[in-house]
Amino acid sequence: MKLGFIAMSGVRALNEELTELGLTLPGFVERGKVIASLPSLGLLTLAALTPKEIEVQYCEVEKFNDLDEVPEQFDAVAISSFTAQIKEAYCLADKYREKGTKVIMGGLHVNAMPEEASIHADAIVLGEGELAWPTLTRDLQNNCLQSVYDMRGENFDLSNAPIPRFDLLDINKYNRLTVQTQRGCPHNCEFCASSILLTPHFKVKPVEKVIEEIQYIKKLWPKPFIEFADDNTFANKTHAKKLLRALTKEDIRWFTETDISIAEDDELLMLLRESGCAQVLIGLESPSKKSLDGLELHSNWKARQIEKNLDAIKKIQSYGITVNGCFILGLDGTDVNSFQEVLDFVQESTMYEVQITIQTPFPGTPLYDRLKSNARLLDERAWETCTLFDVNFKPDSMSVKELQNHFKWLINELYNEERTMLRRQKFRSNLRKLKHSNINRLSNKVVEPIKNPRAAF
Repeated sequence: MKLGFIAMSGVRALNEELTELGLTLPGFVERGKVIASLPSLGLLTLAALTPKEIEVQYCEVEKFNDLDEVPEQFDAVAISSFTAQIKEAYCLADKYREKGTKVIMGGLHVNAMPEEASIHADAIVLGEGELAWPTLTRDLQNNCLQSVYDMRGENFDLSNAPIPRFDLLDINKYNRLTVQTQRGCPHNCEFCASSILLTPHFKVKPVEKVIEEIQYIKKLWPKPFIEFADDNTFANKTHAKKLLRALTKEDIRWFTETDISIAEDDELLMLLRESGCAQVLIGLESPSKKSLDGLELHSNWKARQIEKNLDAIKKIQSYGITVNGCFILGLDGTDVNSFQEVLDFVQESTMYEVQITIQTPFPGTPLYDRLKSNARLLDERAWETCTLFDVNFKPDSMSVKELQNHFKWLINELYNEERTMLRRQKFRSNLRKLKHSNINRLSNKVVEPIKNPRAAF
């Protein structure tokens, strides 16, 4: 039996003007051409759990590829997709089924819209895929595949996680590989379509398992750049420090996502520096407290932190760790003035990098449900607009056209050559000043932009 793991890749803005500007997940191609598609960590993990008697192969299908011909012939395929490409994934699934190939689908969108996905698949997986895979593959071999493998409510122990099948990849295609150190997030942001849709449990992977995966990657790629595929890598500070101490021995560079609270822990910041961290992406969302109020549903944490953000960014970068601040435009309570506010904040903070997105109601999120109930979705099933860059809802304090036009204006303001170089120069200048001050915590090495595209973030 031959089983194909098919990942849809290459999500980019649907709006042609934004595409021409180079807007694509998770950033702009023009920014040093450092962005490449990431392999599907979920599919590679399931491949590692597949019985050895089943032949496996990993494939990627670009969004704009001609799907008239399926990429390979398989007895069965497992297909993974972002919401923005789910319609292409369904098209591909239908073509496979026409040829008699069994189709299995899972992931965030399938969990949010199981009835829709079931129309295009012989089997869907709900919840964490690792829990279902042993039974599913046995059923597949015995030709008795069930239509639904529902693992919701069950909890996968990450200490049992296998090393993903990175050996199935053409490593030269990627500028970084992903490793998961935890799953879930203690925050509960209204807009977030993260792993909390797969599991309500926040949990960490044993540090020994993480290091084992990194060492396996190093056998395939001696000097890898690693992205930790976590929702919030440092939510558990005790686990984080243990991990960072272990990473200092691995001689790698890496990138991850976290929250602003890391600025409160000097020991953690020093460990970040020593372990090879090149950059942290922090979801600041907005410089306005009004727009953040209620965004985090558990404790309104982000709104309560906002007065600390400027100083926190400067402190993190004082350790030589660049900050990539992420902002969401179109949040409720924001009008056309919010775009200038973001630009002003970015300039004042001297953050090294910035990422802007448009508020996007993904299916399965509280935001989607709220906007749907208020008749504010432009099209309830226009999944192709869930790119983070296209507008698919009615803003409450500006028009759709105003949101689109001001977003394009902010792109040009933030990412023109002059402002980009100025951010980098300020970062380096501030580091040099710190090296000669009595609060110096750094070695003589100054963090420089990564020149090698394969080692970029």
